[in-house]
Amino acid sequence: MPLVLMAMATLAQGRLVPVNLKCELLVNPCGIDVTKPNLSYNLISTNDADKNLHQTAYQVWVSADADFKEGGDLWDSKKVATARMAFIAYGGKQLKSAKKYWWKVRVWDGKGEVSGWSKPGMWIMGLLNPADWDAKWISAKGAEKYAHKYKSARNDFNLGQDFAEFRANKPAITDPNFSSMMVRKTFQVKSALRHATIYISGLGQYQLTVNGKKVGDQILSSGLTDYHKTILYDTYDITKQLQTGSNAVGVMLGNGIYNIMPDSVRYVKFLSSFGPLKMIATLKLEYTDGSTQTIGSNQSWQVSPGPVTYSNFYGGEDYDARLEPQDWNTATFKKSAGWADAIACPSPGGAVKGLSCAAPPIKAIENLTPVKVVKLKPDLLVYDLGQNASIMPEISVKGTRGAFIRIIPSELLKPDGTVDRSSVCQGEVMPAWWQYTLKSELSENWFPKFFYQGGRYLQVELHPAPGETKLPVIEMLKGVVVHSSSTPVGDFSCSNQLFNRIYTLVRWAQRSNMMSIMTDCPAREKQGWLEELHLNGPALRYNFDMASLIRKAMSDMADAQLDNGLVPNIAPEFFHAGADINNGFRNSPEWGSSFIIVPWQQYLYSGDLSLMRDYFPQMKRYVAFLEATSKNNIVYTGLGDWYDIGPKPAWGSQLTPVSFTATAIYFYDNQIMAKMAALLGLKADAEMYMQKAENIRQAFNKEFYKQASNSYATGSNTTYAMPLYLNIADPGNRDALVKNLVADIHQQGNSFNSGEIGYRYLLGALAEAGSSDVIYDMNNQSDRPGYGYQLKMGATALTEKWDAGAGSSGSQNHFMSGEINEWFYNDLLGISPDETGAGFTKFNIKPAFLKTLNWVKGSYKSISGDIKCEWKRENGQLSVSVTVPVNTTATLFLPSDASRKINIGNENKGVKVIEQGATVLKLLLGSGNYHFTVAEK
Repeated sequence: MPLVLMAMATLAQGRLVPVNLKCELLVNPCGIDVTKPNLSYNLISTNDADKNLHQTAYQVWVSADADFKEGGDLWDSKKVATARMAFIAYGGKQLKSAKKYWWKVRVWDGKGEVSGWSKPGMWIMGLLNPADWDAKWISAKGAEKYAHKYKSARNDFNLGQDFAEFRANKPAITDPNFSSMMVRKTFQVKSALRHATIYISGLGQYQLTVNGKKVGDQILSSGLTDYHKTILYDTYDITKQLQTGSNAVGVMLGNGIYNIMPDSVRYVKFLSSFGPLKMIATLKLEYTDGSTQTIGSNQSWQVSPGPVTYSNFYGGEDYDARLEPQDWNTATFKKSAGWADAIACPSPGGAVKGLSCAAPPIKAIENLTPVKVVKLKPDLLVYDLGQNASIMPEISVKGTRGAFIRIIPSELLKPDGTVDRSSVCQGEVMPAWWQYTLKSELSENWFPKFFYQGGRYLQVELHPAPGETKLPVIEMLKGVVVHSSSTPVGDFSCSNQLFNRIYTLVRWAQRSNMMSIMTDCPAREKQGWLEELHLNGPALRYNFDMASLIRKAMSDMADAQLDNGLVPNIAPEFFHAGADINNGFRNSPEWGSSFIIVPWQQYLYSGDLSLMRDYFPQMKRYVAFLEATSKNNIVYTGLGDWYDIGPKPAWGSQLTPVSFTATAIYFYDNQIMAKMAALLGLKADAEMYMQKAENIRQAFNKEFYKQASNSYATGSNTTYAMPLYLNIADPGNRDALVKNLVADIHQQGNSFNSGEIGYRYLLGALAEAGSSDVIYDMNNQSDRPGYGYQLKMGATALTEKWDAGAGSSGSQNHFMSGEINEWFYNDLLGISPDETGAGFTKFNIKPAFLKTLNWVKGSYKSISGDIKCEWKRENGQLSVSVTVPVNTTATLFLPSDASRKINIGNENKGVKVIEQGATVLKLLLGSGNYHFTVAEK
């Protein structure tokens, strides 16, 4: 039967509408600290039946007036003939610190018709110059006793040192407890306030209130950085929270990772300190008469020890409600004993930066209601939240003053029903907990401020007040899921319910590790191990808008880079494995090369050139470091195919030589550097890196390729996959390599043995070779180590080890092997970027129409608009529905053969046949909604 092309509506030209206005990739952001911010928008049509709509020009207005009474008084771009919708650099009058600006856009379509103006977007500028702060860093006298010596060469793998030696000053029993700090300031506001903005950084973490009310909905601020080099600040519009007359600002400070205290009882991964708790803030008030007022932090602000009596990034948080003075953060509060004038103190050393280096704020995303509560003893209960996630508990409790509850999180349970923390602690199992002490006999609600951890189970211990026997009563407990507020952008489902469960399993691990850095796990380390950024880059980007978080990650990597060019395995590098550059735990190309690969992925998925442009000199230094440490173009240092499936328990790389994966990535780095140099107009660099890549490719094949067996090195899955996916293998050898790889997987009972590094390339190599059916068989099972096996073992988030590691030290919430989600989107759904149209201005829809699936559907909110695809089998036909955003084009791949005739009716004008091959039909689609059917053989 002939192929039938069916459209959902007739060809039409409709009016374009600019929507989704963003400044620096954010909607209505506060704190823009670049002088020429980039503006972006999407286009939609007022008529769903419209097709092939595109933009031929735009005009942008930027104004200091929300009503645009004088048009684009700051910038009128005039009519600019281009299809560009993203990264439009502001080109108007000089922008000023702390000012609020509005912008809007209109566009012209292919017929020359102009749209209406968009609804306005806005942004608030940050502080562009240090002098604009007009404020001092402040702290409290005595707070330095709760800071410790910072050891920049900390050896995390030798935790046996005496904790006492790490203290700079040991507080006396009578000293104030500055595990947390309260800071307050009262001030006057005149009438006719037009606009008020506060800029603040609190170290380690802070919570801001104005007139007793929390400002914003973000938590665990500021973001984690190397505070010696970069300190993040936040910007808030507080106009509506101020009143004419007396007002008050209140800030609560806690330690975070900035200051990790030693503890002989609770779990502590490592020790570090950048100094005592401190903060800087400035309020900028603007009145309708044009006058302004600045209130900066200084010695007139008041400080006092806070009610959080223990604050440790790993060990937990203790809150004594008796110690928080009522209304301390309001203007009516009368200073009492314990309050003192703040002291001015130095910065930790870093430059204070705003949104240019800031990740999306961490927020409370959803609540987990316990699915089960087990009362083991009258004073001991275990709550099962049903899901392993990054959590903070919220409770309502009633008891007597001085009674307290202790909440211990865990990922697993022991046979006796108590919490099992073996997946968190390596070596001696140590607890971490939240603790709340009641201040009254009334019901009290509490939500922590400074500590989160990964877990599914909450063990609650009830303790009476000293000298009493009455236990407090838990009236309500829920687990609050906390993570980055990066916008969800993807949706996927299919007819295979195991795959849907796997998709959710991976997505929970992704969510649990999206903080201000991408962590490896939310329970044990909470560190930014870098290999996950590039290996899981596409899988993450299909699910979430990662652009801002990745920008911060690049800043962290640049801050971590050493003088010799090395980008260490962790950034920010809060700890490392020593100074020896041959130590794989600090120097592994598969990890550090995120510094090269991530900017390229950012460009492909968003069209953002800024990362490669801003960091190209530093990238050159890293590639030069790899070259300097290589021998005959082979790199020998690294961790290899971490946690592959070998004969021994998971650790290191058992089946693949370390030099194999390190050199393959070294080749990939040079290949990408050549592409980026070409995009940046650096012709000489592009040619140099292209030649270096070829030299490495030849050396790699000479060192590892075995002609007699058409295999590489040890013949593991990874040794086949990486040369195929990265185009290292000679073209004439590819078919035999694919055949041997597939045969090996079948021989192993449709099982794989790749570890964390090789698995992404295994999926990619098989999918590119048209063998997604092999990937299906590998993952459509639950009896061998893999995703299905983890689900069978009870995992609710992706685990560190392929075999789930239950009952061992393996983390139960690791996203490091979550690349299957890339395959779901890129191959089963078929939505993939086109390198010639970065940012999905051009893209491919090339589904793998597997016979084992009855339907697949999903969507992806790209930077250029919403893409949708659905395919299913019904009535002997393959039915495919596609949505292509306005001002973009898609290449659709459909199964076909030369004998089939193509029938394109009048209702499908604009659909072009690119290629009719022996097995595939390529069609070029403009914007619109389409439906196609293909007769099944």
